[in-house]
Amino acid sequence: MDKKKNCNIHCTVKQCANNLETEDFCTLDMIRVGTHESNPTVPECTDCNSFVKRSDCCH
Repeated sequence: MDKKKNCNIHCTVKQCANNLETEDFCTLDMIRVGTHESNPTVPECTDCNSFVKRSDCCH
């Protein structure tokens, strides 16, 4: 299956299976953003809950 770039979702996380690899974009139609904090106050408190570890990396 060919992955298609979603120009609305910029992503530089090459370790994610949803990253286009050849460009800094996500291939999903939409992503889910969440938090690991009870009271998020800065960007570092948020997470991309659509992240899936690429099978050919990060051994």
